Parts: sequence; C-alpha cells; structure tokens
Amino acid sequence: MSNLRTSRTRLVGAAATVVLAALSLTACGDGTGTTDEGAASTNSTAPTSKSPSTGASSPGTGSDAGGTTGSSDSKGTTGSTGTGSSGSSNAQQVSAGSGDTAHSAGTKAPAASGKAVTCEGSVTKTVAAPLNRPVNHMLLTVTNTGSKACHLYGYPAVRFGQAQSVPPVIEESQPQAVVTLAPGESGYASVSLSATDGSASNGYTAKSLAVYFQGRSGFESVGKGATPSLPAKGVYVDDSLKVTYWQQSMDDAIMW
Repeated sequence: MSNLRTSRTRLVGAAATVVLAALSLTACGDGTGTTDEGAASTNSTAPTSKSPSTGASSPGTGSDAGGTTGSSDSKGTTGSTGTGSSGSSNAQQVSAGSGDTAHSAGTKAPAASGKAVTCEGSVTKTVAAPLNRPVNHMLLTVTNTGSKACHLYGYPAVRFGQAQSVPPVIEESQPQAVVTLAPGESGYASVSLSATDGSASNGYTAKSLAVYFQGRSGFESVGKGATPSLPAKGVYVDDSLKVTYWQQSMDDAIMW
C-alpha cells in the first residue's frame, strides 16, 4: 500500500512538471514572437500591405489585409492613382466630345456660313423672263450663288436701254420682312412694263437691261449690278413702268 501511494505521488508530480513545462514554452513563444505560428502570420500580411495597383505601401493598412483591400476598392482608393483616374479622364473627354458634337450639329455646317451679306451682282445670278400672265409683265429671279446667306433689300433699281432714271416701286407690294436667301435660294420681283390699254406715253423697245441692288438704307445701290439678257426682239416699255419689292415667293411677285 505504501508503494502504491508513492507511485501515484510520483506520477502526479511528473504530470505537473509536464504541464508547467508546456505553460513555460507557450509564454516564451508569445513574448518573443519566435514560434512558427507567429512567422506564418507575419508572412500572410506582407503582400497585402501594398496597393495592387501601384506597388506602394497602402497608408493605414491594418492586420486584416482582406478588409483593407475591400475598403480601397469600395472607396476608389486605388482608382485615384490607377485605372479609376483614367476612367474619369476618359469620361471627361467623352463629355467634351459630346459637347463638340452637339455644337457641330446645332451649329452643324449649314449651306450658309458666316454672317449674312447684302445680295448684289457678285454673289447672285439674275434672270429676266417676260410673262404671259399678267400681260406686259416681266419676272426677275435672283438666285444666291455665294456661300453665305444674303439679304435682298428694298426693290430692284432697273434701267432699260439708255434710261436716265429708275421706275417707281408699287408701295402696296412691300413684304412684312426683308427677303433673305440661303445659298441656292431665289428671290423674285415683277416689272410692269407698259400699260395694257396703251394709255401711257413715251414708249420704246429696250434691248438691254441693268439691275442694281439696294443696301440696308434703301437710298443707294451697292455692290455689282446685273445685266440679264432680254429676248432678241427686246421688250416694250413706257411711262407706266413700275416694279415690285423683292419677294420671297414667285406667287407674291406676280400678283401685282
């Protein structure tokens, strides 16, 4: 019985010695950081302490590498120096391009470019054609041949043959707005050549015609005149000769 107690006492003592040794080793590992587990933990955080985009150390990186990376992605931290900045720049370029495109569409190059000018002989072509209806009338057609819109001010100052004065205008024919011609468009005026009942005097047959254009003030001719062809037999005119104001449509011109 005495021997059994002695053996148990020795076993308990040995077990206590093993427990104390284990505790001693554990305390030593925590204090110095030389255990294998500590080294493994250190190695696992080293790669994630740098930004994957720039390779530089991320400021404020914690021990939880996964949490840090997730925070950077959600807030665009890496994007501010990497692809995020490029994406923002591209977005600005697209926006600017859209603005340019919008500006080219609204100001998309129309047939007319630049500020409108005054219609005159150097930027127009004038055609004179006698009309069957109304009788004793002629239609003047002025077409804008320039690259800019032009304004047809007032009425045509016409001179048949060697006439020393221009005929008066039919005041009632004045349009509500100045006639403006885009490139390729035409404006019109009619000329009442002679009285249908023969009541007018000083009639003659004219073989040539000159057409002059008025400026904004309406008191002077501007630019180059036009010399449209007349029929080979000429046209008969008398003192009843009158012209209309320039009109935007042919119908408005021949109604007088």
